[in-house]
Parts: sequence; structure tokens; C-alpha cells
Amino acid sequence: MSRLNVSSGGPFEDVVGYSRAVRIGNVIAVSGTTAVLPDGTVFGGDDAYLQASRCFSVMAKALEEAGASMRDVIRTRMFVTDISRWEEFAKAHAEAFRDIRPAATMVQVSALITPGMLIEVEADAVVEL
Repeated sequence: MSRLNVSSGGPFEDVVGYSRAVRIGNVIAVSGTTAVLPDGTVFGGDDAYLQASRCFSVMAKALEEAGASMRDVIRTRMFVTDISRWEEFAKAHAEAFRDIRPAATMVQVSALITPGMLIEVEADAVVEL
């Protein structure tokens, strides 16, 4: 099977040595996706909903480049720095996946790589062949 690496041009991809998404066969793994912009600033400031929405937008673009869509997502993992704001994160997740309803996890972590990041999201997708 061939491998397709998808880059989003994020500032950490070259530094850390990872791809935004990797597709092998009909399986796609989307790396932890944050609201960081190419210049290293965090989109949305302290707005948890805006940051989460940005994560799902970046994810959707990566999936499209890998030949998939959000409809192919079977699992999401949300790592958040303040679980008490779960409703804000959940609102963005529901907007992205309300009719798709993947398996989902949200856990609180002590910090993310850049101060001000409130959420990082991973996803797994399977494309029907």
C-alpha cells in the first residue's frame, strides 16, 4: 500500500517531524490539530469555541487533501486545558460532527505546546473503498 503524507504548513510540522495527516490504504490518521496560525499565534484568543472550530476546519482541509471528508471520521480525541469549558468545545464538535457522530473522547491536560492553546484534536478516518 502507498503512503500519503499531508502537510498543513503548520509551524511545528518541520520542527517535530510529523504530518498533519497520513493515509495508508483506506485509513487516515489526523495528527493533533490546534488553532495555531502559520505565524505561530493562536487563532481565537481565549475563546474556546473559536479555537475548537479552527481545529475542525484545519482537520477538514487535511482530510480533503487525503481524499476523505469529515463524514469518514470514526473517532476524535480532544485534549483540553480546562474541562470546565467543555460545552464550548462540544458546541464546535457538534457543529462539525452532529450527523456523523464519531466515537469521541475529551480529556483535560495540564498544558499544550504553546501558551494560550486551549484544545488539540486528533481524528481517525476510514474511507470506504
